Amino acid sequence: MAGPQSPTEPDALPTAPRARVSPEEAFERVLAELASHHPAADPAVVEQAFALVTRLHAEAADPIPLLYAVDTARVLAGLRLDPAAIAAALLARHFVHHALDTEAIAETLGAEVATLLDGVRRLATIRWDRIEEEAAETLRKMFLAMAQDVRVVMVVLAMRVQGMRSLRDGALPDPTERERYARETLEVFAPLANRLGIWQLKWELEDFALRELEPETFAEITRLLAERREEREEFIAEVVGVLKAKLAEEGVAASVKGRPKHIYSIYKKMQRKELDFEQLYDISAVRVITERLQDCYAVLGLVHATWVPIPSEFDDYVAKPKDNGYQSLHTAVIGPRGRPVEVQIRTQEMHQLSEFGVAAHWAYKEQSSGRASHDKFMLLRQLMDWEREVSDPHQFVESLKTDIFEDQVYVFTPGGDVVDLPVGSTPLDFAYRIHTMVGHRCRGARVNDQIVTLDRKLKTGDRVEILTHKEPRPSRDWMNPNLGYLKTASARGKVRAWYRRQNRDEAVHDGRELCERELSRLELSHTTVDEIARALDYPQTEDLYAAVGYGDRSPQSVSSTALMLERARGNEAEPELPPSVPPPPPRQGASGLRVGGTDEVVGQRARCCNPVPGDDVVGFVTRGRGIAIHQRRCPNVVDTREPERLVEIDWGGDRGQRHAVDIEIRATDRSGLMGELTRLITSLGVNINSARAEGNRGGAAALRLSLDCRSAEQLAMILERIDRHPDVLGVRRVGRR
Repeated sequence: MAGPQSPTEPDALPTAPRARVSPEEAFERVLAELASHHPAADPAVVEQAFALVTRLHAEAADPIPLLYAVDTARVLAGLRLDPAAIAAALLARHFVHHALDTEAIAETLGAEVATLLDGVRRLATIRWDRIEEEAAETLRKMFLAMAQDVRVVMVVLAMRVQGMRSLRDGALPDPTERERYARETLEVFAPLANRLGIWQLKWELEDFALRELEPETFAEITRLLAERREEREEFIAEVVGVLKAKLAEEGVAASVKGRPKHIYSIYKKMQRKELDFEQLYDISAVRVITERLQDCYAVLGLVHATWVPIPSEFDDYVAKPKDNGYQSLHTAVIGPRGRPVEVQIRTQEMHQLSEFGVAAHWAYKEQSSGRASHDKFMLLRQLMDWEREVSDPHQFVESLKTDIFEDQVYVFTPGGDVVDLPVGSTPLDFAYRIHTMVGHRCRGARVNDQIVTLDRKLKTGDRVEILTHKEPRPSRDWMNPNLGYLKTASARGKVRAWYRRQNRDEAVHDGRELCERELSRLELSHTTVDEIARALDYPQTEDLYAAVGYGDRSPQSVSSTALMLERARGNEAEPELPPSVPPPPPRQGASGLRVGGTDEVVGQRARCCNPVPGDDVVGFVTRGRGIAIHQRRCPNVVDTREPERLVEIDWGGDRGQRHAVDIEIRATDRSGLMGELTRLITSLGVNINSARAEGNRGGAAALRLSLDCRSAEQLAMILERIDRHPDVLGVRRVGRR
């Protein structure tokens, strides 16, 4: 696999193979790589695979597709994989896109290669941008197969690297497809390479994806790197020279080299620290590779004695490795000429793991199948844990998205063990990671010897102690991701499983209360709970209540279904007529009214019930002020003594207007809450006319807001989003004062 042109320059990305070499010459390089890493291995299966893929491409005049196949294989050869995986890589692209017979492959190349290719095809054909539409059970089986033989995902990652290289040759000419492919690479495959610790593939996938998604940013960073290349190389050479001399004086055996900093990592640091390119101090860095572990700390002391260390820029990943096994000492110092420089220190073994990740543990002679032991890798251990714990395949997919493809934090148990969790995890996530029953019995937590709430976000380095009840007492609130108690889907699945084992009558009771509270704010006119249950495929209403009580279905999904049915039933009851387009009226007026087929009827919204377009409404003929529009459930029209003044109206042509609607919010009183809620509302494109808040001694607050809304659907969306806020106790629509 082609690499950077110099040890300090990240801007020379590998390119896709072009016809400058023949497929045969490229394949000889693959065999050379294989022989250098596995001198005792028989390359026959690789040679047979190349002969087969050559025959499959024999009719094509263009050698590029065959070169792509060889390039994919060379990626894996460079990562030191075994002959079976390299043979599978040669055939992978053709096997995925064409109907090759698995039994024929097994007969020609062996069952091991055929099994790998079958797993590759299932993984490579997933549309990750539509993961919810995929067959969840298929995804689950596929990832469990991956846990049993990680070479499947290694082949797919190699295919993705080669695919990103090929974009430079004009592959995927459709701009939309190129963007989708690049975004999928950045959001799924680069994080997966990171979790497997394969740094070589991670940086290439990230850099190529950035080039496609933000070409101007990529080009600008590349230009800035090129402008200062000579200056950086001189500076790094000076640092390397000083360090080599110091190491020789102390008798420490180590190699010192410049370390490339890749474009995407520079881009992310500029974003994360809100810095300009000129403000970054670690565009280039130095790596020291020692022979012994104890020499790492000796070198660290030597570096700090030679130059002044920069505070807060030291990380010890030797004592607390990352979850993918990465180990190294990271520090930054004020180097020669007063310029900052980053230094990484690690042993040769640590360096091999950082470069090749899971592939660094590969040993062809370890097992007849050539598999590395998955017990060494947290990712694969988690997959096996989920297979035992998660009964619903859709929960498995949710766990996959939240627990694998996200950055990690590293926290300590009271005994000093390191536990890795996704960023945003809480002490409750920590409790469930330790043991399911510890989570069920959790009543509180201490973080760094301080009592904290269970929704506190953990940071790397925190020391966490869980306080427990004698008996399990999980809360249903823990299952609601909007409340922030549990970040990981696997932990929420454990709470659901506990409640599923409890009394059904209790689940029905709790579910009924949750549904009634959720539906009470919608003011349904056409839809019953029985109809909602049937629409969600529950034979009986109690089955729906039980599902909500168990935590299998959220109350919000019930209200969303109710709103959908309400709109459909409303349209059936009152067929929409071709809308008129009157001049824009004042905000408090109501255009688009029709009475008995007559357009342009003068109407005003009633202040008592605040109707908006989309509500089920009725007209009340006033004396001298035209028609007052009321919600059909408004007490002033339900209890009217003059029913003859009620008229059926159609209010369908006013969707472009905005109308003032008052809402009332009950919430936990705390500093900054009003600001959070107003930002939430305005982010939905809704203007706030006025706001008033009152607190009481009980720690609660009452907020009354006047909003400009276009329709009942928009208002329902706003109420739902507000109700999901963890500090909100309830929200409802109210009449105007």
